[in-house]
Amino acid sequence: MSISVTTWSLEQTSPGDLRPAAEPSGDIRIVRAEVPSPEFSRFLYSAVGGDIRWTDRLGLTYAQWQEILGRPGVETWVAYDRGTPAGYVELDPQDDGVVEIMYFGLIPAFRGRRIGGHLLSYGVARAWDLAERWPERPPTKRVWLHTCSLDGEHAMDNYLRRGFRLFDTKVTEEPEAPSPGPWPGAGTV
Repeated sequence: MSISVTTWSLEQTSPGDLRPAAEPSGDIRIVRAEVPSPEFSRFLYSAVGGDIRWTDRLGLTYAQWQEILGRPGVETWVAYDRGTPAGYVELDPQDDGVVEIMYFGLIPAFRGRRIGGHLLSYGVARAWDLAERWPERPPTKRVWLHTCSLDGEHAMDNYLRRGFRLFDTKVTEEPEAPSPGPWPGAGTV
């Protein structure tokens, strides 16, 4: 069996495109994970993407995770709610001043609390000022990402509200596979 998946690619071409979300109430902090840690990044990846079928990195070895995270300019920014990881955004600098938001999302229990818009706003701002932290990188000229019909129901709206513009749409047939986790009922507290 297969399912039809629509993938949308979106971009910003100027820091002025960013329309930040309001900060959520409570003790929400966003901190850069400055030490590349395959264990922590794999935890974030599977905790955020387990229920929406993120599987592309599950088969990577420890060394492959290290290689990805250790590239100059790759950054992981983590949102914490009262000290507990709530979600993350991973920035992947590419050639010619392009930065991809490689992964972004919240752990299911933290969705619907206005943390996502704030985290995305913060992550996009860090994509735009990436060269300030990585002087060997060229200044950012474009920030882009993709989302698909398997992602959370509010994902596309959040991207559009933050000032991203659609530049490509693709529809593919993919094998239907069960969600890899984290486990049934997670996030329904």
